[in-house]
Formats: sequence, structure tokens, C-alpha cells
Amino acid sequence: MKALQDLEIFVRTVDSGSLSATARSLDLTPAAASAALKRLEQELQAPLFVRSTRSLRLTREGEVFLAHCRPALAALRDAQLELASGRQQVSGVLQLAAPSDFGRNLLLPWLEEFQQLHPGIQYRLHLSDRVTNVYSDLVDAAFRQGEPPESSMLALPVHLTNRRVLCASPAYLKARGTPETPQAVAGHSCLCFMLGEDVYDRWKFWRDGEEVTVRAGGGNVANDGDVVRLWALAGRGIIYKSRLDVTADLAAGRLVALCTEWQTEASPMYMVLPGRRQLTPGLRLLREFIEGRCGALART
Repeated sequence: MKALQDLEIFVRTVDSGSLSATARSLDLTPAAASAALKRLEQELQAPLFVRSTRSLRLTREGEVFLAHCRPALAALRDAQLELASGRQQVSGVLQLAAPSDFGRNLLLPWLEEFQQLHPGIQYRLHLSDRVTNVYSDLVDAAFRQGEPPESSMLALPVHLTNRRVLCASPAYLKARGTPETPQAVAGHSCLCFMLGEDVYDRWKFWRDGEEVTVRAGGGNVANDGDVVRLWALAGRGIIYKSRLDVTADLAAGRLVALCTEWQTEASPMYMVLPGRRQLTPGLRLLREFIEGRCGALART
């Protein structure tokens, strides 16, 4: 449906801040994506973006329309999936790779829900925080956080607006105090993730054109992202995690977001495949399903 695709292009352009990136993610030409936005503006009889040679930003009308467009688009996606599940009986084994905490805490229940819609699907699930090689490892697709490298791989967006969040448990903050600025975090116990020999202990923040990099230390380090999260829940220190991984903890009050007036690092989620030829109907439906669940979780 062309109207639905126009809405998709609008929302993805807002999220990515780039019309060309949106076009690539949807396998369109930049001209086709631009035409879709112009068509939408003509139908609404209102400008949605202020355009320059370097950037796009929403107009006031665009902000109003976006607030209504997101939930409407999510409802339309759910309707499409429900219709597709009824007429397209996909089957077979999907070999999937995912980061440990995203895989255990979010992907696992979502896969169970997807399997109820498509009982012919089975999974071989590989959970690891190492970067899976979709060319040489025995996987059909891998879920990855962070911008994918420029390569011949097909990277399909699942949750582009995901960012990191600085947080700690109420018990830790009661015992050690609440840092009011990123600079103050350096004096706290910071729980870090490591991959191989690399410890991710440089945490970045932005506000009003200022960039601050904090050298995190003084706490435990693990090569499993879920272990780092569990340490934080136990009151062992402060973490800088993907919001997807801690949304439920924040909503339940088990963790508290810190320095919320500062912008944090982007951590977009993608489903990565060796190429478009490997995008089977089952994987296509799964990506749309997971994208919808990520979007719903972000709105909680």
C-alpha cells in the first residue's frame, strides 16, 4: 500500500534524520523517498520538514502529525501481521543470533509469541555478546546493536531510535548518592562490559553542543551484558546500557535513569543478513514483528 509506505518513510526519516538512510533501509532510491514525502505533504496540505542541504528538521505541523502517525502506523503494522499470519503459513528452521541480554529478556518471549502465530517455525538460537559473522557462522540472521559497518551485508532496521541510558538501583543511589552530571559519574562504581580484551569504559554524553566523555571505572567488568545488568540490580554500581535492555527495570523502579537532561549514545538495533537473497518470508515477517514489539516497548 503506497499510503502506508509513505507514512513509513516519514517516520523513518524522522528517526534517522536522513532521507538517504531511509531510502537505503527500504531499498528505494532517494528520489522515490523524496517523492513520497512530497506526496504526503500535498495530501496533508502542510509542510512536514524544513529542508536544507545538510539536514532535515520537523516543522510544527510535522511534530503534530508525528504524534498521531506513530501509533497509527504501529496499529496498521499489527493488522498487516495478523492478516499475513492467516494467509502466509511460513515454516522451517530459523537460525538466529542475538546479544545475551536482549536475547534472554526480550527476544525469547517475543519468539514464543511469533511461534504461536506461525507454529511451523522452529528456532536455533545463538546467544552471545561476540559479533556473529553472518557469512561464516551457521546463522540466517543476527540482531545487532550499533551502526552496522559499510559492507555488502543487508542491515534491516528494527529499532533506530534506541539509545543508551545511564542508570543505577535505588539502593545504590541511597548508599552512594546520585550523580547530577556525567562528570560526577567518574567518582562512582561503574559496571562495564568487555568484548575480548576491550573494555567499554568510555561513556559519552552531549548537551547544548558540549560533549563529555567519562572514563568509567571502580566497578566490576563482565563479558556478558546481562551480568552487568544483574550487578546493577543488586546495587553494585552504575551502568550505561541500551534502553531496550533496561526498559522493564526502569518502568518497575528497579533502576533509576540518571543525568536525563543529557543526550546519550545512539544504539540502534538491526537485523543483519548476508544479503537480500537470504531474506526469506519467515525472516521478513519476523523482522516486522520484532520491529513492532520494540516500538511498543519504547512507548511504555
